Amino acid sequence: MNGPRTERDGRTRATVTVAWILFINKPIYPLYVWYLVDHAAAVSLASVIAAPFFLAIPFLARRSPFLARLALPLVGTLDTFFETRLFGTASGTELFFAACIMLVALNFHTHEKKWQCGMAIFVFAVFLLSRNWAGVPLHAWSSNELAALLNLNALAVASLMAFLALRYAGVERLSASPDTTQS
Repeated sequence: MNGPRTERDGRTRATVTVAWILFINKPIYPLYVWYLVDHAAAVSLASVIAAPFFLAIPFLARRSPFLARLALPLVGTLDTFFETRLFGTASGTELFFAACIMLVALNFHTHEKKWQCGMAIFVFAVFLLSRNWAGVPLHAWSSNELAALLNLNALAVASLMAFLALRYAGVERLSASPDTTQS
């Protein structure tokens, strides 16, 4: 027995695409880390923890497009915070907060401005928490390993942001509120 499905707008379809891409790439990231820092492969496996949450977003979109669009930057932000705790700020994982902010800028309709502003503040607050109070990484990395991780993460963030710009290009923002409770 399936519940009602709602029609997906362009932003929700883009959200679903991005969630699938992130889900598919989650298990690949530890392979890159293993290639660059072979003894840290086991540590990097912890980064796969967020995969089920990204996988849930396309299914959530069937019931509530708004909640799916809200969940993507939320899950991304929490995942980025966890990755930064795992790898440390010098690894460049904090750069993914930029992609989360970009998702906040792209994922919401005009009538969802309050939610968009709230999510922007949330992502920035978590970034500040990560930057100032995250503590030492859960694994000790050498300076060469951190340089390799920084290069990997900088390339990954640039690739993700380019993908976001291409995927959301031309997607219209709805201005009329179908449900005023979300404004």
